[in-house]
Amino acid sequence: MLGFLQRPVVVTADINLNVVALTALGLLSRLWRLSYPRAVVFDEVYYGQYVSFYMKRLFFLDGSGPPLGHMLLALGGYLGGFDGNFLWNRIGAEYSSNVPVWSLRLLPALAGALSVPMAYQIVWELRFSHCAAMGAALLVLIENALITQARLMLLESVLIFFNLLAMLSYLKLCNSQKHSIKYMGVFTYLLVLGVAAVHAWHLIGDRTLSNVCVLCHLLARAVALLVIPVIMYLLFFYVHLVLLCRSGPHDQIMSSAFQASLEGGLARITQGQPLEVAYGSQVTLRNVFGKPVPCWLHSHQNTYPMIYENGRGSSHQQQVTCYPFKDVNNWWIVKDPGRHQLVVNSPPRPVRHGDIVQLVHGMTTRLLNTHDVAAPLSPHSQEVSCYIDYNISMPAQNLWRLDIVNRESSTEVWKTILSEVRFVHVNTSAILKLSGAHLPDWGFRQLEVVGEKLSPGYHESMVWNVEEHRYGRSQEQKERELELHSPTQMDLSRNLSFMARFSELQWRMLTVRSDDSEHKYSSTPLDWVTLDTNIAYWLHPTTSAQIHLLGNIVIWASASLATVVYVLLLCWYLLRRRRSICDLPEDSWLRWVLAGALCAGGWAVNYLPFFLMEKTLFLYHYLPALTFQILLLPVVLQHISDHLCRSQLQRSLFSALVVAWYSCACHVFNTLRPLTYGDKSLSPGELRALRWKESWDILIRKHQ
Repeated sequence: MLGFLQRPVVVTADINLNVVALTALGLLSRLWRLSYPRAVVFDEVYYGQYVSFYMKRLFFLDGSGPPLGHMLLALGGYLGGFDGNFLWNRIGAEYSSNVPVWSLRLLPALAGALSVPMAYQIVWELRFSHCAAMGAALLVLIENALITQARLMLLESVLIFFNLLAMLSYLKLCNSQKHSIKYMGVFTYLLVLGVAAVHAWHLIGDRTLSNVCVLCHLLARAVALLVIPVIMYLLFFYVHLVLLCRSGPHDQIMSSAFQASLEGGLARITQGQPLEVAYGSQVTLRNVFGKPVPCWLHSHQNTYPMIYENGRGSSHQQQVTCYPFKDVNNWWIVKDPGRHQLVVNSPPRPVRHGDIVQLVHGMTTRLLNTHDVAAPLSPHSQEVSCYIDYNISMPAQNLWRLDIVNRESSTEVWKTILSEVRFVHVNTSAILKLSGAHLPDWGFRQLEVVGEKLSPGYHESMVWNVEEHRYGRSQEQKERELELHSPTQMDLSRNLSFMARFSELQWRMLTVRSDDSEHKYSSTPLDWVTLDTNIAYWLHPTTSAQIHLLGNIVIWASASLATVVYVLLLCWYLLRRRRSICDLPEDSWLRWVLAGALCAGGWAVNYLPFFLMEKTLFLYHYLPALTFQILLLPVVLQHISDHLCRSQLQRSLFSALVVAWYSCACHVFNTLRPLTYGDKSLSPGELRALRWKESWDILIRKHQ
């Protein structure tokens, strides 16, 4: 029974020494002197802030992509014992002793290093030769821009790693069956999804497979490409929101409900507020749209000018605006039109959907009003004011119907923070709306509020929610003013579910506007292909040592040429096959098409979308697309050698040419190495020689 113990346990393993060697070289090129320079390098000033927020668990919002990349950077800081205490305010600032520079840069560097053997495996899984696979890996290894980007606390190398990992995983899945960081990564996912759909379509038509086998294939792809990614995506955001549980610098972008779910900040103010808004409640009303800035319904004693600059007249009533700061003049009292009292009864009488209310400004006791007078900056909309009786036959029109937008029933109670409401004017059917325009100096540059009659439908600028809330207790104005200045004191709390916070965060990330200002090193997508730009990342304060994001021109030009050659050859073969002329064996043809779909397609989906983006762009945005081009380059070279070189002599000459070309690429890598690692002080002559593009441009201008 125990006879198996008499035999030795033997484990057999196949070790690809090519992969081992490439991994070692990748680690050496990316990890060597990783903590140098010990200063903030270019966008480390941007990502470092987010690492500090993670360390301090402060909420932030970054619209560039899902939080996985930021969390990986923060993981490096956590492993290094970083406490988050560093002021990320200047590129070139020296890191203090408490900043673990090596740990913060470690995970991007590991991602860049592992991309080298992964390039080898992808080309091999595409069923090309070991020589072609080794060529792809070596090109990724010596590409200067990829090295520079991977050695810093930046996310492009992480994005490239996961792009390649997605492609390699799918290829291994397909081959075994036969025998995102930034949101740009979603395009690679869609590419793999498209290729998987084509494969699935062919599997359905394969009569040699049983129905059960086809169903298993389809289920495996659905789970691997749909179910697992969705679960992982949700998991990343769950961890992100669990970690960032405290009020942070970007709270104002989020809704009141989201802010109240965070520790400190608004949560400290709103903790324990009454849930149900009642007649006599004192409230502040925040506009849900929050653009151009978050703001609250506001009034003050100043009135609209009698005559505007364009000659139009106004009602000269008390101004109503939207004010982007906390202020006592943001408080309003919800009044029952049939009663005079401004306090809450006992028990409180809640306000429900469809009720008619008046809104009394707390500090001036004037009623929110609108009428058929053109708004100051939006002449097609009505002016909104607080009514002053000038005894000039302009009656008050201050009745508003409450419309709870997110109600679940027709008798829904108006709730603090949770209810999103519209105020519909009873007399004119106009809706209280934030126009977003800044009033002139007479309006203190505050935001215009109007009554919108011609709106085509629902818009967030018409929706408001109660942020701060208390039950009014004082009927006398002086006592009420003291009450409005004092903090609320109640004992009731609310929480927001993960899915509610996740949904809002997704929407904010997709709609938040990034800084579109021009940057010294910004560039266009056309500049990237020709390497007509570079970025000075860092300059030593006392010597001429410096780091530039500068690509290997031999690799960049060859990769672009290989893409053009692939497309031309593909079109030629398709035309020939249309005439029933098959230049390639079917196996070689399918391999050629798949390689192009993944590599050329990967370049296209990671490059072409930038032409449609309205954001500041930099050279490093091209690096994911470039990596796919590099994978395509040895594929094209092997194809030329195997199928276009007719004789052994032609193959030998072509091989010699390829070796010479690789030597040129290595020479350029070595030449640019001082600007890649920044570890060498350069003389003015050496700098001019390395900046060959600038010298060439100057020479051309002199001869024009």
